Order: sequence, then C-alpha cells, then structure tokens
Amino acid sequence: MSKKRYTLYLSHALARKFEQVTQQRNGAKSALIEEALRAMLDPQQHEGMEERLARRLNEFSKAAARQVSEQTVATETLALLVRYFLTVIPPIPESDQESARLVGRKRFEIFIAEVARRLVEGRRHTAEVLQAAPLEQPDLFATAAAARRPDRTFNGCGLTIAEEGEPHG
Repeated sequence: MSKKRYTLYLSHALARKFEQVTQQRNGAKSALIEEALRAMLDPQQHEGMEERLARRLNEFSKAAARQVSEQTVATETLALLVRYFLTVIPPIPESDQESARLVGRKRFEIFIAEVARRLVEGRRHTAEVLQAAPLEQPDLFATAAAARRPDRTFNGCGLTIAEEGEPHG
C-alpha cells in the first residue's frame, strides 16, 4: 500500500514530547501520527468511550458529594459534642489540673491507638454505638416541649430535629 508524504511543523514543547513517546514505542513516528489522526478523525473506532467516561465521571461526582455530606455530618457531630462537653463538664480545680493533664495525655494516647486500630481493621464505631444505645432513653438534648410534639425524628433513629428558631440544646 502506498502512502502519501506530509511535512509537519510542531512547537518545540510538542516536538520534545513527541520524541519521548516515539522512543518509548521504539521510534515508530509515522505509526504514532497515523494512530492519533485515526482516533481524532474516526471517533467511531472508540465507540462508547464518551458514554463510559461520562458514566465514570458521574460516579466520581456522586462519591465526592457523599464525601462532602459525610464530612459535614462528622463536623456537626464533633461541634455538638464539644459544645455539650464544654457546657456540662465543670472546670477542674487548679490543684488537680496537673494530674488531670497526665491522665488526659494517657487517655488521648489510648484514644488515638483505638482510632488507628479501627481504621486498620475497617471497623466503624457508629454502627456499634447505634446497636448499643438504649432505645428507651430520651435524647440528651430533647426538651420536654419537643418530646410532646409529633414525631420529628431523623429516619426514626431517635435524633430530634429542631425547627428553625427553636433552641438546639
């Protein structure tokens, strides 16, 4: 089969990249250009590629949205825990603070070791807490007025949802 000859002019950056790729392919410059042109001019050769890429991109987008949602839940949970802790736990007397720091440091080391162990094992504590939490105990943050209102729990799991303008705890 006879072939037609063309003369090409490439930018220096593209020419360097072209040289690198052809060296990796054992110097087949004409074959590389022919392959690139065929892919560009005959998109049916890669039929379904755009659909597969779009589907995969959609999956990545959904996964990123789930990550953002889970991160928001974790951040709000931590903020609520800190607020609860700071408002309920009384301050430690000055005379006991040094021993409290030592105990706190040890407890923190145990906490970090537990987090690391669970991550390595692939365990998630949330499921264990939900299974172990007694269902007959009222929500720590529920007010007497909120308890008398119609069902306003999140998916029936006992987490009370306060409406806008209501106190949250």
